[in-house]
Amino acid sequence: METSNQTGTLTLRARARDFIERPKVTNAILAVIIFNAVTLGLSTSQTMQDSIGGLLTVIDRVVLTIFVVELLIKFYAYGLRFFNSAWNIFDLVVVSVGLLPDKSGLSALRGLRVIRSLRLLSVIPQMRAVVQALLDALPGMGAVIIMISIIFYVFGVMATLMYGAAFDEWFGTLGRSLYSLFQIMTLESWSMGIVRPVMAEFPTAWAFFVPFIVITAFSVLNLFIGLLVNTMQSAVEAEAEAEFEQLRELVKSETDVVDEHVMELHGEIRALRAEVAALKDGRR
Repeated sequence: METSNQTGTLTLRARARDFIERPKVTNAILAVIIFNAVTLGLSTSQTMQDSIGGLLTVIDRVVLTIFVVELLIKFYAYGLRFFNSAWNIFDLVVVSVGLLPDKSGLSALRGLRVIRSLRLLSVIPQMRAVVQALLDALPGMGAVIIMISIIFYVFGVMATLMYGAAFDEWFGTLGRSLYSLFQIMTLESWSMGIVRPVMAEFPTAWAFFVPFIVITAFSVLNLFIGLLVNTMQSAVEAEAEAEFEQLRELVKSETDVVDEHVMELHGEIRALRAEVAALKDGRR
């Protein structure tokens, strides 16, 4: 009786897993996520709040209920294996934040449910490749960030010492110098906004700012692009190699099956020849 109950439980879990993994169910959940993101955006408008604020609240509660039911089904279907998926943990955290009360300023945290739209990245293969490339490029990007931080620090100290007294607003302290240099690196109003006024006081200031722009805005930032491109290319090559290896294994398995059938045919042919030879000897 106990074995029968365990079998029934496993069957129910298998059915729940089959249900939650159906493409129709997955697409429906993603549609709800996108719809929820739109309604959350509408709720930021005071005009929409005045006209359909009550309806948006009802929709928000219905959507949150759907999310909770989805997670409960997943947890029942997978058991403790539910926590093996980072996306499941992410969904659990976001839904838990959505269940927080609307008091003490916690209602602002409920807007984090819109982050669930990032689950679209796990559905589209091309997006998965891009995300994987970004994750794989993080170690190399860390080295570039350390290098550019050193460059910023050196130029920041130099700018504070050289131009801090005359332009306290931009270079009066190391923090202000770093922020101003960051603005210059982004090429946002760097010429008329900062560099030309400094050159009016220090005509040779271009010899400081131009190399800084060349090193940071062009050279270092292009390293980020190069890292991402190389990592993505490596990911594509690895995926293609994995597909080729899978195809080779499939061909090998099919070839082995064909070889087995050929050997069986050879055995049958030998048996037939032996029978034919025995019949001929019998007639003689």
